[in-house]
Amino acid sequence: MDHGRFQHEELYGRSRRRINYFAWTVAILLLTGVTLAAWIGSFYIFDQPERPDSYRILQRLHKIEPPKRFELTAAPAGEFLNAKQLYDRYVRMGSAELAKTNAELARNYIRNYFQVRGLVPYVIGRYAIMEARELEPSDVFTSGMVALTNAVDHGELLMEHLYPAETATVPLMKQTLSVGLEIKLERTHDLSAVIHANRLADGRIMITAIPLLYGTYTITRGPGTFRLEPPLNLNLAAGWPLFKEQSRSKAELHYAMYRRSAGAGGPVPVAAGLAPSGAPPPSQNELVRIEPAKPVETPVEAPLTTAKGVAKTTPRPKGVKLAKNQKPSPATKPSPASTQPLIVEKPATPEVAAATEGGPTPIAAATPPPATRPPIVKATPAAPAVALASPPRIATPVPVLPAQPVLPDASGNALASTAGGGTWKTFPPGRMPLGRLIDAGDLKELADRGTTGERVYLRGQFVVNFSDVNRAVLRPRTKLTDTVLHFGAGSSTRIIVDFPAGYRPPSQGAVVSRDEPRPYEITEVRKREDGQLNVFVREIMQP
Repeated sequence: MDHGRFQHEELYGRSRRRINYFAWTVAILLLTGVTLAAWIGSFYIFDQPERPDSYRILQRLHKIEPPKRFELTAAPAGEFLNAKQLYDRYVRMGSAELAKTNAELARNYIRNYFQVRGLVPYVIGRYAIMEARELEPSDVFTSGMVALTNAVDHGELLMEHLYPAETATVPLMKQTLSVGLEIKLERTHDLSAVIHANRLADGRIMITAIPLLYGTYTITRGPGTFRLEPPLNLNLAAGWPLFKEQSRSKAELHYAMYRRSAGAGGPVPVAAGLAPSGAPPPSQNELVRIEPAKPVETPVEAPLTTAKGVAKTTPRPKGVKLAKNQKPSPATKPSPASTQPLIVEKPATPEVAAATEGGPTPIAAATPPPATRPPIVKATPAAPAVALASPPRIATPVPVLPAQPVLPDASGNALASTAGGGTWKTFPPGRMPLGRLIDAGDLKELADRGTTGERVYLRGQFVVNFSDVNRAVLRPRTKLTDTVLHFGAGSSTRIIVDFPAGYRPPSQGAVVSRDEPRPYEITEVRKREDGQLNVFVREIMQP
């Protein structure tokens, strides 16, 4: 048989290969396992940024932001604990519970306190510096200084207080943070949050705290100030605490020798770590935070008298004409020799007192005069008086009004352009004037283009971050999906609510829901350079 004639038929006549379903099944299972591992790993990395490997991966993916500077009125909601309260809280915890708490404390700090469960613990009280050293690249915080302190009124608590700053500031900080210096933390000025707690072998508790305000510090008796800066990144692989066992023991030994030498030459300094029971005496020198006053915009037109003592011209009565070529009397300035000028008027009758040239003369309150005499108003001691020029002598008497000073804004850092506790019109639910209703997500667009003179109302769910007498600071409540997809972005919107007089603001930590019938009225939107929005609203709904 000639096989060459049927070679093509034999080639195409071969049987087809069978599909290996087992191999395909194994491949699909492997791909499914890889998908599940990637899904679970992403949640593991995003939900536990306090782990060094997770933090490193998130930094490379640009899914995490460096720690930011908070403001005193925009800080996360928290509770202020003294040394004894801090010791009692952490000494009761077991090893597993303490490790879980430390992970949550570090996680909240890394996330810039976004979506915090519960309240942030803040440290208050007086603490004496036992040792201070410069931060190194091998520490968790790589630039600045850290001070090991001991509570003045409770010696069982130690605290590592961090001072992250630029390298150029470290020499001045070394001169300031000396051994024995007392650190005074108050709830009205400082926000030092606890980010780690450690139980020592002898039963004492050592916490690590960092000031979230990153402000400017100085000592009460000494020149020089230094300013803190948020760290750009963290070296979590270095581990906690910053003062390891060997360095802490050496610091305590040096501090004991310092106290002994100070006690030999004179009285023991107040910054002693183990103070006797009872209220400790006041410190001779303290490290305190200072904050420069912020300029407050003053109104352009000031109808009242200013603090310099310049008065306006007395208004001309109705129906009285000036003489020919006679001009209204201008405002006059007080004489330099007079330290406290007075409000006087050129008397038309002998009953009116005149100012002398020798010095300030008070104006006494007289009995109600007859209708034909001009009334004299008593000048208050707090208001600066001004010599007021009188109009031309006429038949009709002109009363002299007391000059009221323009009081400067004592707050220094007002939250809103309008102060809370005022009076404005409120409406029943759903009966407010027509306007545009927006959500929290539309605030950025509103900040870019402005309100354009229209009424704008705000609705949504908010969490109360700060509450005062007639004011509250809220933040929009975000969903879990936003937290996972936009991790590290944080909440960059602040809602400052002003309440009318007689209203009671919601308590701190409460959730406020405002819908279409009961919105807030937006009065102003300010956008800062770092992207944070300050939205000023007011309550217009009747209770």
